[in-house]
Amino acid sequence: MKHLDSWVCRSWRRAAIGLGFLVFASCGLVLVSGAGPVDASEDNAYRVLAPIESGNLLLFPVVRAGEKGGTPFLTLDEGLKNGSVEVTEAGKVRGLVRRRDNGPAIIANGFRGDQVNTLVLVNNSSKPLLLLAGEIVTGGKQDRVIAKDRIVPPGSDPIDLSVFCIEPGRWVESSAVFGASSKAPVGSFMVQPTIRQRAMVAKDQQQVWESVHGSISAMAAAPPPPGVMMPNVGAPATTSYAKAMQSEQLQAKVDNAAAPLMKSREEIMSQLRKEGAVGVVVAVRGEIVWADLFSSTDLLERYWTKLVRSYAAESLTPGETHPNPTVADARRFLEAPKGGTETSEGAVGIYRYLELKSAGTETFILESLLPDAKGDVHVSKLKLRNADLRPHPGGLRHPLEFQPMRPPE
Repeated sequence: MKHLDSWVCRSWRRAAIGLGFLVFASCGLVLVSGAGPVDASEDNAYRVLAPIESGNLLLFPVVRAGEKGGTPFLTLDEGLKNGSVEVTEAGKVRGLVRRRDNGPAIIANGFRGDQVNTLVLVNNSSKPLLLLAGEIVTGGKQDRVIAKDRIVPPGSDPIDLSVFCIEPGRWVESSAVFGASSKAPVGSFMVQPTIRQRAMVAKDQQQVWESVHGSISAMAAAPPPPGVMMPNVGAPATTSYAKAMQSEQLQAKVDNAAAPLMKSREEIMSQLRKEGAVGVVVAVRGEIVWADLFSSTDLLERYWTKLVRSYAAESLTPGETHPNPTVADARRFLEAPKGGTETSEGAVGIYRYLELKSAGTETFILESLLPDAKGDVHVSKLKLRNADLRPHPGGLRHPLEFQPMRPPE
């Protein structure tokens, strides 16, 4: 890498996961596909561990050398629970009314009509707020799911929050403001990967609604595990994904699918902290379909429950069963892109959100530009339907073949 310009080096390291040139530790060295050995202490040194199994679900922990430890971010669930984050319909906001004493922003009534795909959020906390695509907020005129990752700085002006409805059929206010799914008895959760993919890749409300309906129906029809007594109730009588997931029937099925990962949560997290794990590669019925990677074990732990339950929900939907993948298969999934395009958006000095498209996968990278938290915060990688991720006969391509590269900062 020494022969590359410094800005290219920074771009390569920052987007290593998304571009598919993941690094793996071996005998004190880290071998980068398409490059020579580099020091294992570098921030971009990753490796994949043996999987954790739970029914139709396999989770491959992903470890990074020199894991960063704690992070300055507030999660959505934490902010809604302590009242420092407010979410409301667009029609309830006139704009920013901030007190001269630097107290919390006041949200005034009236200004514009409510909108299906827009909510308004205010972060009154002293920490930057981290939002992940797939997180659910309940209330208002419809339950919504966040459409894309982003960072909201502390004490910010109200922002338009891009969302998708996951409750077709209701447009009557159930509450003036929104809460989080963390208020449900089962704890915090996200929509499952199938629905996250529709929101993040297709970016189409109708496809999200169709995916919600299909997922609820598929989980309701899923047979109970052998020897497990399930509640004798019918399918959830609701079009709301959040309400369906809180129904007795689906809650019991997801509980069972996630049980090994939740009953041993502290033991698992203790081991993941020890290893420096920052994320997981997800396989359902033997097919690797998703990966979530964070900047620290701390963030992985704080999102663990809602992520595991979303993966467990996905494992209840029907599909072809494949032989269990290996660690090498999980590495191959992370290495899969062989070329493609990159688009980005964000807010100057706050965050950059990149979408990396290839033939078989899409990768989404949330990069913090804040002075105290610079670097990639969250990476989502998903397999597109009917994608062929078998090894390329010529091996991995050089990273500079993935265009366009990021411009220098």
